[in-house]
Amino acid sequence: MLDDMMNFTEDGRKFAPLADRMRPSTLEEFIGQEHLIYKDSFLVRAIRSSMLGSVIFYGPPGTGKTTLSKIIASVSNGNFRRLNAVSSGVADAKKIIDEAKQNQQLYGKRTYLLLDECHRWSRAQSDSVLEAMEMGYITLIGSTTENPYIAMTSAIVSRCRVFEFKPLTYQDIIKGLNRAIIDKERGYGDLKIDIAPDAIEYIAKESVGDLRSAYNTLELAVNSTPTTKDGVTVIDKDVARNCIQKGSISLSENESYDMLSAFCKSLRGSDADAALFYAQKLVKSGYDPRILARRLVAHASEDVGMADSNAVLLAMTALQSCEKLGMPECMLTLSHAIIYVCEAEKSNSVYLAMEMAGADAEEYKNAKVPNHLKNHPSGYKDGTGKYKYPHDYGGYVKQQYLPTELKDRIYYVPKENGREKAIKRKKLDNK
Repeated sequence: MLDDMMNFTEDGRKFAPLADRMRPSTLEEFIGQEHLIYKDSFLVRAIRSSMLGSVIFYGPPGTGKTTLSKIIASVSNGNFRRLNAVSSGVADAKKIIDEAKQNQQLYGKRTYLLLDECHRWSRAQSDSVLEAMEMGYITLIGSTTENPYIAMTSAIVSRCRVFEFKPLTYQDIIKGLNRAIIDKERGYGDLKIDIAPDAIEYIAKESVGDLRSAYNTLELAVNSTPTTKDGVTVIDKDVARNCIQKGSISLSENESYDMLSAFCKSLRGSDADAALFYAQKLVKSGYDPRILARRLVAHASEDVGMADSNAVLLAMTALQSCEKLGMPECMLTLSHAIIYVCEAEKSNSVYLAMEMAGADAEEYKNAKVPNHLKNHPSGYKDGTGKYKYPHDYGGYVKQQYLPTELKDRIYYVPKENGREKAIKRKKLDNK
């Protein structure tokens, strides 16, 4: 679990993945994040002067968070230690802190602790490093794909400067790929590689701002392509396309919640195009389509409701399709239901009625069932009289059903949308 990433043997480096071999070791080599790394920026000045305190880097994968952490430790000539919040515990952190104290007291050397997936640490784990941070024994560099202000304990965040990393630009990825192709020590400069410009462009486009993903694609293309008689590795766009893993859209936890929220609001807002897009984005990132189907069922009643009751039936069919058929077949039925719910006339009268009835159920805890509605009525002292069987009166007869305290309460108020127009007229006629 403890990982001193600053120690590499030459042989180990040789067999490391391309993305690791090409990792920049200086600020001058660093690619991207121009909003943070530019001449005389605060972050650059703090790194060069070895005065940078504890920080949290957050942003998408493959954007340079770990790389910059290592550069910071290297420039500051400090000890670099690494923990993964998923697999480490309090004991691991305390071991590093004890080492850090000794190194500071005996050698005057700082210790930088890179904590990957730092949002995964519990409060107890976070508390274990607070004193060491305050005493200066360790400089924490948290790395996460989640927004730390939401996902992390405030005690840690308040002791750190937070820097947001953004997806690398298309030009950044192109720069990184070209560097790997010509670099003789770390990349493929010693090999005869003939890579088409449109292949590089395709890899850059499909990596979606993730340089690590782009390096992995290039590495697979080089290693899996047979050389010609002259020892040349020819990589065209088709080779690049075959080496890219499809369906690997990466969404952080917060991004997936935002996408789900946008999906739900698009259903309510009758925008079928947006709802379909967010559904596809979530599913292609690995989201369970059953979650979307369940939300669809809920919105079919909450936002469509009595205006078009077929919506909830089709939504239930989509849920059954997701449960019985699975991917990818269920996506057709799910998309069908999404479009139907979006295009159906809207009414939230069911939701409002449910909320009002629920509030009264809480408030009127002692409300009694009218005597004539009881399973075994005994006399008619409450003034409600004898139960009238509606079918004896043509299907409807006016009588009291609510408890006496609520006998004039109205929860369901039909609107002028869809089927509710007729329901509203019928209720007016029955008054």
